[in-house]
Amino acid sequence: MKNIAVIGAGTMGNGIAHVFAQNGFKVNLIDISNDALDKGIATITKNLDRLLSKEKISVAIKNKTLENIDIFTSISTGVKNADLVVEAATENINLKLKIFKEINDASPEKAILASNTSSISITKIASVTSRPENVIGMHFMNPVPIMKLVEIIRGYSTSDLVTKKIMDLSLKLGKAPVEVNDYPGFIANRILMPMLNEAIYSLYEGVAGVLEIDTVMKLGMAHPMGPLQLADFIGLDVCLSILKVLQDGFGNPKYAPCPLLVNMVTAGKLGVKSGEGFYDYALSKKSEIISSQFT
Repeated sequence: MKNIAVIGAGTMGNGIAHVFAQNGFKVNLIDISNDALDKGIATITKNLDRLLSKEKISVAIKNKTLENIDIFTSISTGVKNADLVVEAATENINLKLKIFKEINDASPEKAILASNTSSISITKIASVTSRPENVIGMHFMNPVPIMKLVEIIRGYSTSDLVTKKIMDLSLKLGKAPVEVNDYPGFIANRILMPMLNEAIYSLYEGVAGVLEIDTVMKLGMAHPMGPLQLADFIGLDVCLSILKVLQDGFGNPKYAPCPLLVNMVTAGKLGVKSGEGFYDYALSKKSEIISSQFT
């Protein structure tokens, strides 16, 4: 696999494109607007400059990485020569199914179709394609250039050969792939989201304050980031979406999102990306602090 198409130039998409391009792959980065693509390339350039300042890469590697990325606003054009398509769009089932129908029709027959979904069924996504054996999950962690883990999710029909190819490819990217089966939340979010939700419930019920809850988990459990801070970093809307997938998938009330989380998302307080969540990022510039922990 030499030609990679990445759909979505947001936080996850530009990170995935960055990692593939830095490791010598030709990448087509696709989004619906030139503005989104420009922001994605700007983020990649900023992250490369940060690596350069830390002497982790050379100027030549930075320049070659950027040269390896082409941008497209058309999915059909961007995927027509792809060996692997990685979808990294918003965590919305209807949007993902629409995208997979389109890439199934436009990409080469032998292309592998992967989703970076953090919770949505790979089997469900594969069902709208004519090649379910070639559909797989590649759940990268944020920030993609730094975090080593990639959850490799096998759908019901994903072939052994495709699974091996994606496991091997992840190793070539310098990642640590872990194979899991296709159940709601997979492993990472099935375990993580109930913990974050319980931390939010603890705040909601007045057990302790934001800083106190995060301090207990950081100093007492050796977590690098407290659960409320992490929820802000992930995006409270994303957390809510994943919890709903878990609740619907298992039918278990233990996955029910905390009312405080629901209200915050409804009010537009989504965490770092909106400027306010459990912390006020406009005042404290805590987003810069969070970013520095991963670079």
